[in-house]
Parts: sequence; C-alpha cells; structure tokens
Amino acid sequence: MKINIHTHSPKQGELTLSTLGIHPYDAEVATTDAILSIERMAQSVDAIGEIGLDYSCKADRESQELVFKAQLEVAQQYGKGVVLHCVRAFEPTMKILEKYRLKFVIFHGFIGSPEQALSATSRGYYLSFGERTFRSPKSIEAMKATPIDRLFFETDESSVDIEEIYSKAAEVLAVPVKILEYITHENFKHICG
Repeated sequence: MKINIHTHSPKQGELTLSTLGIHPYDAEVATTDAILSIERMAQSVDAIGEIGLDYSCKADRESQELVFKAQLEVAQQYGKGVVLHCVRAFEPTMKILEKYRLKFVIFHGFIGSPEQALSATSRGYYLSFGERTFRSPKSIEAMKATPIDRLFFETDESSVDIEEIYSKAAEVLAVPVKILEYITHENFKHICG
C-alpha cells in the first residue's frame, strides 16, 4: 500500500490520514459550535486538518488566526497531529505553531522555498509534496532539501494517481520508487504510532 498522506479522493490500496477541521477559506463563517463539534469528534480522527492560514484568500486574517489557534488547542488537548494548509503565510504559521505541543505537523502541498523547508523540518515537521510541486523549480528544490525522514506525498484534489507522484519524485530525488514507498511507510508508522 502506498501512503497518500492527503487526498480528497481516497482509493483502495492507499493509506491516508483521517482528518477533520475548518479550512482557512471558511474561517469567517466558522462558529463556536463548529469548533466544539471538532472537539467532540477529535478522538475519531488521526489528525486535525486541513487547517491553517491562507493569506491569498478572501477570509480576513484575524478570523483565520483565531480559528487556526482554536483548532491547534483541540489538537494539543487530544494529542493529535495537524495537517496544514499554508499559503503566503509561512512565517505567521511558524510563529503560531511555536506555542503548541502537537503529535505531528504536516505542511500539505508544500510550495515554499528550500529555506522554508529546512526551517520547518528542523523543528521536526513533515512536508508533503504533490502534483503542483513538479510545476515549480522552487518547490522541486524544496523537496530536494527535505530530509527523507520528513517526507510525504499526496494527491490532494488532483486526479493524478499517487503512483505518478511517487514516480516523478523518485526521478527528481534520484531514489528508487520502492525506497520512497518504504520511507513514507516508516514516516507514517512514526506519526500514527
């Protein structure tokens, strides 16, 4: 089984995390009841997500930060990891994360710089790469800079199969696909253990 750490269309033969969370796009309409619902259901999922900050979307930043922090509190309280959505908000996200002790942190669909990749992984965070990675030289360099024990792959909303993501990553990283599969299995066992 291949690890597909974040997908909107799980397929047979793939392992993925079960998640529950309020996306930053919805931060302005999030209610206290929605946060309480996540808290009530936290034990039934692997991680709280996809949550975070997106400074390119219409939701105001203050609302995003409040909803993000509330969900981080839930994750910390229930010993859960988080799957992050982070767009044009890397430094604010990293600053907020400093205040929490979380089981694990995964930046999904990472499109940051190699320097940001090293900053995140030096804190023990994981980075997940998907189809968009291969359209950006900067993202390819970030993937190359990511230590293999901090690496995941995903399809997110893409119709591309996870096998294709692994194949492209293996080519870029000059590592056999089977090695990437083994490493991501080990990483998955580590976060789910």
